[in-house]
Amino acid sequence: MSTPVVPSPPPLARARWWGLGALAVPALLAGACVAGHDAARVVSIADGDTIRVKRGSALISVRLACIDAPEMAQRPHGGQARRALQRRLPPGSPVRLEEKDRDRYGRLVAEVFAQENINLALVADGQAFVYRRHLGQCDGQAYRAAESRAQVDRLGVWQVPGGITRPWNFRRK
Repeated sequence: MSTPVVPSPPPLARARWWGLGALAVPALLAGACVAGHDAARVVSIADGDTIRVKRGSALISVRLACIDAPEMAQRPHGGQARRALQRRLPPGSPVRLEEKDRDRYGRLVAEVFAQENINLALVADGQAFVYRRHLGQCDGQAYRAAESRAQVDRLGVWQVPGGITRPWNFRRK
């Protein structure tokens, strides 16, 4: 019995197939951008709701979407929120960004994912408030539920009955 001979594709088709494979494999390994989901690495943490990441060769300032953490001047809560974010995202951590918008300062506004949704985790830990003004960009029900649990459990900013001055009100002063 003889082995059937399978003809190889013509050279041009073979070149196209290998060319596509050569492009696809590095893109998959690098975690390339897929419909608003970008892979990046954490460079630094500015405060409780702002990080800097490196995506490709670009350094990007990212404002965490749908939350508002205490300002650094809201001692000790601003520093606590920043440290909580640093613990979750040490420098070099790989993150996935789900872009939502750009803010008035030109920062990318995004939900940030590592092992979990970091924005939502900060609210659940009582380190940030739900930013209701911009909540339509995220799963509002999940964010509101996490904030309610943190408030009932008196976590972070909720250790003070009713919570501390909201960051958006603090900035107005």
